[in-house]
Amino acid sequence: MNKTIIRLGAAMGALLVALPVMAQDLTFWSWRQEDRAQYEQFIDTFEAANPGITVKFETFEAANYNTILSTALAGGTGPDLMMVRAYGGMENVASAGYLEPLTVEAIPALADFAPSALAAETMRSDQTLYAVPFASQTQLVIYNKGIFDANGITEPQTWDELIAASQKLKDAGIMPFANGTATAWQNETIVGDLVSSIMGKGFYDDLIAGKADFTDPRYVEALAKLKEISAYFPDGFIGLDYPSAQQLFSSGMAAMFAGGSYELATFKTQNPDIELGVFAAPGKTAEDEKLVAIYYDGGYAANAHGANKEAALKFLNYVASLEFGQAFANTLNNISTVPGVTFENPLLAEIAELNTSAIPYLMLVHFRYGEPSGSVLLQAEVQKLLAGQTTPEAAGAAVTEGLKAWYEPFQK
Repeated sequence: MNKTIIRLGAAMGALLVALPVMAQDLTFWSWRQEDRAQYEQFIDTFEAANPGITVKFETFEAANYNTILSTALAGGTGPDLMMVRAYGGMENVASAGYLEPLTVEAIPALADFAPSALAAETMRSDQTLYAVPFASQTQLVIYNKGIFDANGITEPQTWDELIAASQKLKDAGIMPFANGTATAWQNETIVGDLVSSIMGKGFYDDLIAGKADFTDPRYVEALAKLKEISAYFPDGFIGLDYPSAQQLFSSGMAAMFAGGSYELATFKTQNPDIELGVFAAPGKTAEDEKLVAIYYDGGYAANAHGANKEAALKFLNYVASLEFGQAFANTLNNISTVPGVTFENPLLAEIAELNTSAIPYLMLVHFRYGEPSGSVLLQAEVQKLLAGQTTPEAAGAAVTEGLKAWYEPFQK
């Protein structure tokens, strides 16, 4: 009888081995259409290490992504995994109960992430984390090294040196800056790119402490400096959209581009021979701290009502790993939030160093939690300012007044 039991047990064991692992098919949504090839490589690595789990990567148009995602989640047809925005953009989805709360117990690697990175994907009301943050972005000045060298220009150390360099380029028949303002969100980025050092850390600290608003002389002066430097934007820049501005720079027609670290890969794709440099736009004096503006770009989240949550959490553990973070930095030329990542691209390494002297990218980080958002208000006022339709003082007052609708410190 014992032999019979042994044979039966062996037969059942062989049968279990022969049975295929139950497949778990995950859907993963993103707005990063341009990164599809790289994400499919990341997914191949994950699937090889996790037999039986497949991940289908789907992308959607960036501008409408939040609406598409929220509608699908509300209707019960949302993905298992998804990229979500940071700050107020994340809260809009998380507050409705669509996202799975994340803990260090579920994803141990999160224990070592920077607090500021985790804060970008944390609901303020309940201090719950809902996504693994995926990238840090830096607003700064990107320049064409070849053009600078040919014209004897070095990275400016003061605002006057930046103006002088711009004038020298203009006199030589070269566009100093490629930027235009027809694409609304560019009106916000150029503030972070060009005048963070002018407004300074002191203003930022006072603003967040409720001791200042956007009528503060330090912020008004920053807007005045932005108006001044716009004289070195292309002719007709008010009607120049973002893709066209990028082309002006990558083609070598302009020497500088006020933009983000996310531009680097695009410029090298458009012109593999271009040699790029970066710098923080300076303050008024060489002694003023040179500041960049930084923010976290988004995170990876799981559907709270998904049918394959265990498999989804395995994927989130993967994207929180050093293996993934290093691949992310190497292939996307982006600054991963994963601790311990090193940068093969010397420009990324330089940007990581610049990030040690920074202020947050103001409107995105602090003023997109209500309506009208600080971003919408600032974008409209900068457009008017650079078109000569308002003043720096009036622009600062309009932003402050608009935010009073929901931002309590400005209501006092």
